[in-house]
Amino acid sequence: MKNQVKIAVRPLVEYVFRSGDLDSGFRTGTALTEGTKAHQQVQRSYGEADQKEVYLAAEIPYGDLLFVIEGRCDGLLVLEDGSVMIDEIKSSSSDIPAAMEESYPVHWAQSKCYAYMYAREHGAKRMKVQLTYVQVITGEQRRFQQEVDFTELEAFVNEIIEQYAPYAQMLRDHQIARDKSIGELDFPFASYRDGQRKLAGAVYKVIGERVHLFAKAPTGIGKTISTTFPAVKAMGDGRLERIFYLTAKTITRTAAEHTFSLLQAKGLHLHVVTITAKEKICPQDRVSCRKEDCPFADGYYDRINGAVLDILANETLIGRKTIEEYARKHRVCPFEFSLDLAYAADVVICDYNYIFDPRVSLKRMFAESKSRTALLIDEAHNLVDRAREMYSASLNKGDFLSLQRVYKSLNAEVHQAAKAVNGFFIQLRKDAVDSGRKEQVSQQVPAQLIEQVEYFILAAEQELSLRQDGEQGQLLLQTYFTAQSFVRISKLYDERFVTYAEISSREVSIKLFCLDPSHLLREMGKGYCSHIYFSATLTPMSYYRDMLGAREQDYTLSLPTPFHREQLEVQIEPLSTRYHDREGTKLQVAELLRRMMAGRSGNYLFFFPSYAYMNLVYEAFIANFADELGLRLMLQRGDMTEEEREGFLAAFDADNEGNLAGFAVMGGIFSEGIDLVGDRLTGVAIIGVGLPQIGLERNIIRDYFNSGGKNGFDYAYVYPGMNKVLQAGGRLIRTETDQGRLLLIDDRYLQSHYAGLLPEEWR
Repeated sequence: MKNQVKIAVRPLVEYVFRSGDLDSGFRTGTALTEGTKAHQQVQRSYGEADQKEVYLAAEIPYGDLLFVIEGRCDGLLVLEDGSVMIDEIKSSSSDIPAAMEESYPVHWAQSKCYAYMYAREHGAKRMKVQLTYVQVITGEQRRFQQEVDFTELEAFVNEIIEQYAPYAQMLRDHQIARDKSIGELDFPFASYRDGQRKLAGAVYKVIGERVHLFAKAPTGIGKTISTTFPAVKAMGDGRLERIFYLTAKTITRTAAEHTFSLLQAKGLHLHVVTITAKEKICPQDRVSCRKEDCPFADGYYDRINGAVLDILANETLIGRKTIEEYARKHRVCPFEFSLDLAYAADVVICDYNYIFDPRVSLKRMFAESKSRTALLIDEAHNLVDRAREMYSASLNKGDFLSLQRVYKSLNAEVHQAAKAVNGFFIQLRKDAVDSGRKEQVSQQVPAQLIEQVEYFILAAEQELSLRQDGEQGQLLLQTYFTAQSFVRISKLYDERFVTYAEISSREVSIKLFCLDPSHLLREMGKGYCSHIYFSATLTPMSYYRDMLGAREQDYTLSLPTPFHREQLEVQIEPLSTRYHDREGTKLQVAELLRRMMAGRSGNYLFFFPSYAYMNLVYEAFIANFADELGLRLMLQRGDMTEEEREGFLAAFDADNEGNLAGFAVMGGIFSEGIDLVGDRLTGVAIIGVGLPQIGLERNIIRDYFNSGGKNGFDYAYVYPGMNKVLQAGGRLIRTETDQGRLLLIDDRYLQSHYAGLLPEEWR
């Protein structure tokens, strides 16, 4: 029996025929936003006998492989003589090529594959194929046609299969080795910790049932191995084809890589690819993907297939360093290389946005592949605010004023388009002055502004397709992408959004603000087999189910801590840390921190709700107690480099003499996902209840949920704040042998509402 290789027409022909430069410094977004309209525009002109979106498929044997290729052609047109022509529609915001020889070979290949499949099924000896190009700015249409013998079509498709076959064979051989290794894989530790087996069993069960899981799994339970191991086992059982491990921070990505490294050491054979942000992995001093600026972009598609084959044939754990090594070897962009690898990998470790953000998601994930993919969403409490960011967008007046001035003598279209948007902001400022309000909130999408921004996008695209040089070109490019995002988000706008404007003497900004991301998270995550949301701090669970888009059939799991109460000494000091009391109580807070360290020397972390409050107490501490206790102090800064962050954590050494105190902020890089086990961390103090600073956005969220019958203050302030508290306190006890002291400074910890949100072992 031949091994089946199922593949859609488009990725097949793209693999074989794509060539040339990366040129992703500027890719016209209009083709994405207007492409569907262009297709519909052409399809509306079809005759009664014509068909659109026609499914076609064919089975083609090659060696011991059986290729099953499939796809939907845009149009099946019935001609006057009764014959049929395949119509493939492509949209473009740039000029349409004047001759068919100049058009893209991948487009002809796609249409010829459809023609072959139709002719083979219906016994046609000759087929006509047509490319219909639509210029989305002008609406101009241009058509190119070819007539091809079936024997020529058959030879053409067989040649494509022949070129793709080595890649397909390599993936097939890998899959056989992968599944064999999974079948022989045991849990990598001698025994399960308390709660681990229950979590692993729940993950395996929901994947089998194709539903979602919301799991509150306390610190120290081993969440990463308890979610990855059963998901890998489900892959070996044929229930999954791919796993995405999604994180919010680099440090949790590293923990996932370590877990797969551990499984590999136990015999697992798996392609695991980590996607690193473009800004971090770009080998150039300045990120520019034009071939003139980057040798890794120049001719990228001429070399990428060889690079992918090479790395997948020789590596399994494919992290940042490995990708950079092979990218240099084959002279390909490491970031785009990692994206191409993601479509072939068994496991992809990446940020949330590659799945949930409509601006940067992995666009080539086809429906069938999605249905066999599980999403493991680490530290899922972070996804609420991250999703709000993903589904919100803003514009600033200053950008358009600058472009209006710069392009006055360079490009009349860009000048006029920027002037129109700037004019909208001018009117907005005038209205604010007349009304006496510097902040304006509306529940309507600003239709007039959207129309003007769309006009700006079209003008900018034409200019950017010609040149992007100089500061003005970079400003135009950046503003173009911002405008694209604004228009894209406007199309998602519904009753879960508001529009608000902020006006100051220097700037006017307008934001489409997503208040409740649950619906869009459901939509963007639709089609995936299972979502596993897990965190130590999904408290209260009802809030996170609500905000992350849980469905009625989805499961919930809450596990108790695996540690003993005696490991943690908790003290609550009822002192006010409210904003208006902070100046008056700063010395008392500093004294409490001093007393905490006087009781036992070691390494301490002190967490504050803001940098300003942290600095206030830090200065008071320095002034009064710096010379005591053999003390060394460290202070988190908002602009720390990666090396400085690593240095901060490295200072927490178990062999330190005297006391080390690190001042840090809740919700920051040192309050989540870090492991300071044993004597590396002696105590944690949490000052305040972590509430976000009162402001316009948080108040808008409060009012929105109040109007929906929920407790808006809890949704906007209390739950997000207390989550930061729980995360910060979770740094303390990480293993069965850890012991530590936890100090909570705030009188609200003695109120039933706040106390009820604390873990049982903290009360």
